[in-house]
Amino acid sequence: MRPYQHRAFDDVANVLDDPAERVDAGPLREVQNWIGGSDHSPRNALFVPPPPGTVADYMADLVAFANRDDMPVLAQAAIAHAQFESIHPFTDGNGRIGRAVINTVRRRRGTTRKVIVPIASALVAHRDRYFDLLDEYRTGHVQPLVLAFSTATRIAAAEARVTADRVLELPDRWREELGPVRTGSATDRLRNRLPDLAAFTAEDANDDIGGPLSSTYAAIERLADAAIIRPLTDRKRNQVWGAAAILDELDDLGARIERHARSQCGLHV
Repeated sequence: MRPYQHRAFDDVANVLDDPAERVDAGPLREVQNWIGGSDHSPRNALFVPPPPGTVADYMADLVAFANRDDMPVLAQAAIAHAQFESIHPFTDGNGRIGRAVINTVRRRRGTTRKVIVPIASALVAHRDRYFDLLDEYRTGHVQPLVLAFSTATRIAAAEARVTADRVLELPDRWREELGPVRTGSATDRLRNRLPDLAAFTAEDANDDIGGPLSSTYAAIERLADAAIIRPLTDRKRNQVWGAAAILDELDDLGARIERHARSQCGLHV
């Protein structure tokens, strides 16, 4: 299974479909940005990132740091995340990408292989404390941030295990919901691949299960009619589909992690 925040699919689609947003999506920012305060001035802002002319060098340094192999993984992920958020290199989407940086470091270092444990859900359960941790990092105090990441990882891993066990039960549930399906048909193959695909386009599914594209479209239609999958965007073409039960479980996972984090006494997050 490849967990993800499925709401991001709508965000990405909206950006790509919006001419005003499409121009700035992807490149490093060439304007000054800030967090909090007024939309028109950085006066009274909570944080003002570095000037745009310095962003490329800061990002090159961050990439070099993220590629190191000579330090504890969680400490590296925590620092890389905090540094990315401090650089704030894009005009939009820095929060989502910054959370992805955490898992990118862990994946590269081999602490995760297929499953992404949503550490950030525990971190932002105490949002004010999270921003305080970033401020402390920016003044040179790294230890509180690393301790928070350790606590968040423990909570997220425990709840992710619950989700993994639930996902393992889904294929039997889907067989009952869909009814008789010819063994080896496109519908059968796609249904069996849902725990690994989770979200896909028709082309993605066809690349995965093979066979005529028309058969894949028919399989998608049947699974959608049975409410086993659902569309993730409002687009008529190049639709992104998601396994409904997995998406619901991921929402529940995030909620459980947040509740767990908030219920803990003496947390660093």
